[in-house]
Amino acid sequence: MAAVAAEERDLRPWILLSPALTTITLLLAIPTCFVVVYSFWLRTAAGGEQVGFYLDNWIEVLTDQFYRDILFQTFRIAAITTVLCALMGYLPAYFIAFSKMRNKAFLLLLLMLPFWVSYIIRTMSWINILGVSGAVNYVLTSLGIVSEPIQMLYNETTVVLGLIHFLLPFMVLNIYVSLEGIDPNLVDAARSLGSTPFQAFREVTLPLSLPGLAAGGLLCFVLGGGTYITPLILGGPTDAMFANLIYEAIIIQLNWPLGSALSIVLLVVLGAVVLLYNRFLGLGQIRKGFG
Repeated sequence: MAAVAAEERDLRPWILLSPALTTITLLLAIPTCFVVVYSFWLRTAAGGEQVGFYLDNWIEVLTDQFYRDILFQTFRIAAITTVLCALMGYLPAYFIAFSKMRNKAFLLLLLMLPFWVSYIIRTMSWINILGVSGAVNYVLTSLGIVSEPIQMLYNETTVVLGLIHFLLPFMVLNIYVSLEGIDPNLVDAARSLGSTPFQAFREVTLPLSLPGLAAGGLLCFVLGGGTYITPLILGGPTDAMFANLIYEAIIIQLNWPLGSALSIVLLVVLGAVVLLYNRFLGLGQIRKGFG
């Protein structure tokens, strides 16, 4: 009986995890395997797929300098966006976490409002703001600051701006949760020992909030590196990101095998970023920040 009970205890975690594991297997693992297999096929001149094991797509992706340049550009834009989101998101998160307002939930509601609007609509709204006939140019020309509209769209700056608009709420939420978990008595203790407000923040609050900052940074980098809508709408011909190549290969060229190879490359590279982060910084530190 003792052996049966011990065996049941050993199986209980797997039974509880079975719905999640089944979902991950059916919706992530198996489709990814299909994409991997598909990447070794070839697209024929007639537009069909030639089934087999061919390395042509992989040779093209791994040896063509064009793909490497776009990948490095994707990393650079994602890194710039992540840093700017961290700098811009810390102060709002700090204000919400330590606000004395009774309706703090209202501030969180305002933070969540952008998620109620379609990401595509939010991105396209920048055309009405920064376009030649947009709001900014209308104000500038009406005030006589400029004589003719300024071209502010379709460059890397607007791509970064659109990504910040998309990713900033994620950064603020992660930092807020980390700040919310800090015991206020620790700051009070630092102040009672003679620390100034800035010293208490530097020595207590900031180090304890770093797990949330790191979690938000990782999330923003991965989401920013995998997006294609923002550079497609707000970027110019030279501002494409790696996901745009996947979109063009699959949707425009109907070259599913090449698009599959590009997808696996992006998945592996972003997965490697997560693994390197876990190796040197540790995802366990992020979990502690939410504990």
